Amino acid sequence: MTTAATPSTMLAYRLLEWQQPPQLVEVDVPRIGPGEVLVKVAGNGLCHSDLTMMAIPGSIGEMIGWHMPFTLGHEVGGWIESIGADVTGFDVGQAVALVSPSSCGTCGLCLRGRDSACPHGLAGRGYGRDGGLAQFVAARAPRDVVPIGSLDPRHAAPLTDAGATSYHAVRKVLHKLTPGSTAVVIGAGGLGAFAVQILRALSPATVIAIDNNPARLGYATELGAHHTATGVDPQTAGQVRRLTNGEGATAVLDFVGIDATIEMGVGAVQPYGTYAVIGSNGGTFKRPWYGGLPRDGEVINFQGSSVSDAHEVVRLAEQGLIRSDADLFTLDNVAEAYDALHNGRLRGRAVVTPW
Repeated sequence: MTTAATPSTMLAYRLLEWQQPPQLVEVDVPRIGPGEVLVKVAGNGLCHSDLTMMAIPGSIGEMIGWHMPFTLGHEVGGWIESIGADVTGFDVGQAVALVSPSSCGTCGLCLRGRDSACPHGLAGRGYGRDGGLAQFVAARAPRDVVPIGSLDPRHAAPLTDAGATSYHAVRKVLHKLTPGSTAVVIGAGGLGAFAVQILRALSPATVIAIDNNPARLGYATELGAHHTATGVDPQTAGQVRRLTNGEGATAVLDFVGIDATIEMGVGAVQPYGTYAVIGSNGGTFKRPWYGGLPRDGEVINFQGSSVSDAHEVVRLAEQGLIRSDADLFTLDNVAEAYDALHNGRLRGRAVVTPW
């Protein structure tokens, strides 16, 4: 069924050509088919990966299955506008968020709940397909649709990527975070701020936040970090060791992923500890693995999250265990929002409201 008031056209912020700035243009409202819902977008969170997409060469984009032009935006919250055939369990007007990473749901990895590594997930909503920086967006149901109860969909939108990815990271190390343990969060930006909260909600670990921006460290303290440290260098690793009575951190979650944070993060891990690099900023590990890692230490690497991560982090927010702060921008000011993101002028997550 389709709501009578749904317009036929809408505004959308789209990449029209490879390596060219996006433009705000008028396009047709998506037509949904069986197994889909149409969502009226309340807010779409912005991500550093969007900036990367704006610069990606066509040769790479086409190789991974992206189709130009497409609408940016992969952190979506809104209300169900209309429901396609074969969809049950949802109501028109219901507040929802949309799972950010794409996955097929049928491959072996998806069937085992490891859909964050789905080989068919390189193209999805907001990265190669039409996303949520628009007034409406289509989504598969129920797989991509997360009911959010009484949460404000503008604030729930970042939970689907920044929140879910941080939750995925914490889940990777949670079994090691026993009483007396220490978890370090490198980068207290959009993802790191969620990680601090999730660590405090789910573990007894002492949490140390590290960032070069004093404002971000103040925000991390507000969200529950026990200690903060400025800088990403070997001296900072020494500071972590002093804060842990010389033992080092049980787990380090690196949401930056440059050479300096990798070297510092690995240097701060205790024996049997874990260093996890989530930030995808091109860093390398230049020391030999033998002797370069703590004894029986492990290194894990991933980006993204699973469908279950998105549902579970929304439940944490519903229970008041974490919060999602948003700096709101209108759709005609989306370029200003990306500039604020790029230059670190945000407190919460930048969220664009298209109405």
